[in-house]
Amino acid sequence: MTKLTTPAIYPGTFDPITNGHFDLIKRSARLFDSVVVAVAESPSKSTMFSLQERVDMVKEVTKDLNNVTAVGFSGLLVDFAKQQQTNILIRGLRTTVDYEYEFGLTSMYRKLMPELESVFLTPTEEFAFLSSTIVREVAIHGGNVDQFLHPYVVEKVKART
Repeated sequence: MTKLTTPAIYPGTFDPITNGHFDLIKRSARLFDSVVVAVAESPSKSTMFSLQERVDMVKEVTKDLNNVTAVGFSGLLVDFAKQQQTNILIRGLRTTVDYEYEFGLTSMYRKLMPELESVFLTPTEEFAFLSSTIVREVAIHGGNVDQFLHPYVVEKVKART
C-alpha cells in the first residue's frame, strides 16, 4: 500500500489516551507518511490531566511508531492545521452520535478552511464502546481499567484516582 505523503493530524483531548485511540493512531500511521497527534488544551473541559501530562502519555504510548509525533495545542484546530502545513484530519467514529457531532464540526472546518479534509475511521470492534470519559468514570469509582489503557497510562490514572 502506498502511503499518502501529506501529514495527517489526529486531534483530541486524550484524557487519557486509550487503546482505542492507539488503534486509530497505528492504523493512521500505516496510511500516512506522518501523523501528528494533536493534543488539545480544551480549557472548556475539566480534564483529569494537564496538557503536558497528556502529551507525555501520548509520546510514551506511541514511542515505537517512528512516523508519529505528539504536540499540544490551544486555539482553533484549523489554525493548528495551517501551522502544521496539512489539510488532512483523522477522526474516529464509534456511533451515530459521533457521526452527527463530527458532521457539524466538518461543516464548520470547511467554512474556516475549505481545503481541510476529514478522514473518518471506525474503531476495531473491541474498542467500539471505549472512550476516555468512560475509562475515567470506571477508574474514579475503583474499577479496573487495565484492559483499556497502555500500562504506562494505567499507572498515571491509578496515581490520579
